[in-house]
Parts: sequence; structure tokens; C-alpha cells
Amino acid sequence: MTEQQPSVGRTVHYVSRGSADGAYASECRAAIITAVEPSEGDGSLANMRGPEPVSLAVLNPEGMFFKQGCRHSEGAQTGGTWHWPERV
Repeated sequence: MTEQQPSVGRTVHYVSRGSADGAYASECRAAIITAVEPSEGDGSLANMRGPEPVSLAVLNPEGMFFKQGCRHSEGAQTGGTWHWPERV
């Protein structure tokens, strides 16, 4: 199976950072890719690390915000990263 590639208009999950005081937990939020940032160099190093950084329009219950240079993190899914939606 071929690995998915990010492209403009694709729906992904953004992992919110949560609040420092713990009032808000880190959660997955729906997001739409608005731009795919070009990889640096010949692309071989970028391909080893995963997809290029993307810009996102993140949809929250309280409103929408925009995030540039968001890195992919499929495994750890740490705050401030994006990943492909889980299959349900």
C-alpha cells in the first residue's frame, strides 16, 4: 500500500496542545490542509522524516484558527502536530 501524501483540501486531524494549567486537555481536532510546504534539498531527508510540513485551517468548537509549518506525527500524536484520521 502506498503512503498517503498531503495535498491542499485534504482533511486531517490536528492535535491541540492543551493549556498549561491543565484546564484544557490535548485533543484531536478536524483540520483542512491549506498549503503543503516544499521540502528542502533533494527531498531524500524529508522523505525519511515523513511528509513535508503543512499549513492548516483548524476547526474548533469555539472557532477556527490557522497553523503554519505544522509537522506530521502519526505515532506519538503530540500537541501541535497533525496526523491522518483513524479509520472507524
